Amino acid sequence: VFLAGGVPEVMLHLRDLGLLKLSAKCADGRSLDEMLNAWEKSQRRERFKEILLEQDAVKADEVIFSARRSEELKLGSTVSFLTGNLAPQGAIIKSTAIDKSVLEPDGSYFKEGPAHVFTSEKAAIKAIKEGQVQAGDVMLLCGVGPMGTGMEETYQVTSALKHLPFGKEVALVTDARFSGVSTGACIGHVGPEALSGGPLSKVQDGDRIRIIVDPASCSGRVDLVGTKEQILNADEAEAELNRRDSRADLNPNPQLPEDTRLWAALQAASGGVWGGCVYDQEAILARLTGAG
Repeated sequence: VFLAGGVPEVMLHLRDLGLLKLSAKCADGRSLDEMLNAWEKSQRRERFKEILLEQDAVKADEVIFSARRSEELKLGSTVSFLTGNLAPQGAIIKSTAIDKSVLEPDGSYFKEGPAHVFTSEKAAIKAIKEGQVQAGDVMLLCGVGPMGTGMEETYQVTSALKHLPFGKEVALVTDARFSGVSTGACIGHVGPEALSGGPLSKVQDGDRIRIIVDPASCSGRVDLVGTKEQILNADEAEAELNRRDSRADLNPNPQLPEDTRLWAALQAASGGVWGGCVYDQEAILARLTGAG
């Protein structure tokens, strides 16, 4: 990606789509438009493309695509944003990382299976190594969002699943985050997070979980649709979640740094994992002063 032009090359495509404020100033005092013009005409840009072709036999325009070229190749969105009764505030999945062999003919993803719940990455890794995770399972890794671990990157779990012969048949749902190399049906950033009382905190082993991902519309759902004993309709599933208490084994990591605890609390006061991405100063002040 770097040799293909990196961020400036992507920004050229965004400029063509009219999505940039071109008068914005860059760190060197030039406008964004001036910077992009300089990049577009630079020898450095052309030389990098030559190196990419010489070293890897890859053309730069086969790495970073224009919107029109993406449409011609029928490339779907890289990510999809999910909701559902387990993620009422939202969740995200890198939908292009799902193994194509488990997709529906229309390119969508559908999975329904039993929940296997873990409250730490260490416990999830141990279960995978000991063969406790089976094809068809939906792994739920909860309590590892901002309040639990500072929203750790769960690469070890996704990497382990990738190397299992049946890893593509396992889905992962978590309030933590993933690295850019995650593969499979890995759903992260579930909001509200478990330690704030989100529905993810109430799932038990054996519960029936349904996942639907539609990359064409960048959307989907992750829902509780049954218990170990029975299938539930939407209203029954909502009532079941409301009836339950959060899991007793959910606890913040005792080594969570104080500044991370403060960040998580400020984010929660501002609207949670998604709404709190930008601090709501008025909401925070209201809580601090007891007015909210």
